[in-house]
Amino acid sequence: MSIDRKAAVIAAIKHRQTPYCPYTFSWEGDVGDHLDVHYGSRAWRDRFREYIVSVAKIDDKRQTAEPGQSVTRDLYGSTWRVDRRPVHLEEPVLKEPTLRGYRFPKPEQLFPDELYNGALKTIADHRDCFTVGRISFGLFERSWALRGFENVLVDAVAEPAFFADLIAAITDHQSHVLERLLELPFDGFYFGDDWGDQRGIIIGPDRWRDTIKPNYARLYAQVKAAGKFVLTHCCGSLVDIIPDAIEIGLDVLESVQPEARGMNPYELKDRFGDKLTFWGGLGSQSIIPFGTPDELRSEIRKLADHMKKGGGYVLAPSKPLQPETPTENAVAILEEFIALGEQA
Repeated sequence: MSIDRKAAVIAAIKHRQTPYCPYTFSWEGDVGDHLDVHYGSRAWRDRFREYIVSVAKIDDKRQTAEPGQSVTRDLYGSTWRVDRRPVHLEEPVLKEPTLRGYRFPKPEQLFPDELYNGALKTIADHRDCFTVGRISFGLFERSWALRGFENVLVDAVAEPAFFADLIAAITDHQSHVLERLLELPFDGFYFGDDWGDQRGIIIGPDRWRDTIKPNYARLYAQVKAAGKFVLTHCCGSLVDIIPDAIEIGLDVLESVQPEARGMNPYELKDRFGDKLTFWGGLGSQSIIPFGTPDELRSEIRKLADHMKKGGGYVLAPSKPLQPETPTENAVAILEEFIALGEQA
């Protein structure tokens, strides 16, 4: 029996329980190659189909480089080391705390016609899945990509007027980009912006509320006005601002790192599960690299059982499986996900 993955995810977002547990299974590096060896072929890749599929993502050319090239310049003007993992900001374009003379790239540069047409085809190929458009560097991440991480933290404290203007200018720019992407018939829009570290909100919850929150409220409202759901990826500890994110219209919070302060997924579900859908929660810094396969299988079943009650959950590791993931653990995750998400 085929599964309507799109309907299952929408049911989860609307807090309705389904017989299936929606899930996503992804990896970085050579994890897939190791699974090919384990299973003796690539046929295992046909055993599952992710419930949520990215179909349109803006490209700032940050990771575009010729073979052997170690440094590249993105469309915003900053330079990056691309021979590191993850890519490393080498030189920010804004050397001083001012936007005077700076011009953002045009939306059609970031999302040209060939990407637009490719997105239409991908959507058509995944009609049974919940499809999303993406901006991978949100307001805070784009601010430090333009200014440098240390500089933007100093700006937030020592140059608050400039920092507020910078976030507002990035919001204006991303709103124009959104106009172009929201013409596509995908189901939700997925923002990526790491506001937190392991301890809490990097710039502090009060500064986040003063500068980041009202600008995301504007972008979220733009997505909602287009009839689409709002999803946001954010690493680290967000417990202090989850009520704020719900208030401005967030539907789905992705990552849910259980190792960060206050981000125990079971506690989050009990506190906010009737208002917010959680996507992730399987510890990428703990049980995935360091647990046994049996421990993983037990935790996955426990996580799915608790989190999917009443809807509001998509099963996933808090990060894509990393290259250091033991192959036997990757196998356990894949097989448990298939068992929970592919059978009634």
